[in-house]
Amino acid sequence: MALSEQVESSLREAQESLRNALAFAARSEKPYINMHIGKMMHNIDNLISVHDLLETMENREEGSSGRFGWKLGDDIID
Repeated sequence: MALSEQVESSLREAQESLRNALAFAARSEKPYINMHIGKMMHNIDNLISVHDLLETMENREEGSSGRFGWKLGDDIID
């Protein structure tokens, strides 16, 4: 099941807010704080990006060789 438009939109808004927080934190907070804000942004981006790949893997046919063609590239070697 794909991420709903509302969920993806909310995640992108959260990313935007974190980006704003990071801009302010870069001027006044310790590097530890900045690092964790950056990690949160990265995790949100990964969540959005990897969802389609996981859905493809979950929906593959029984006994499939695991090749996904254009989704992962055709240069996969057996």
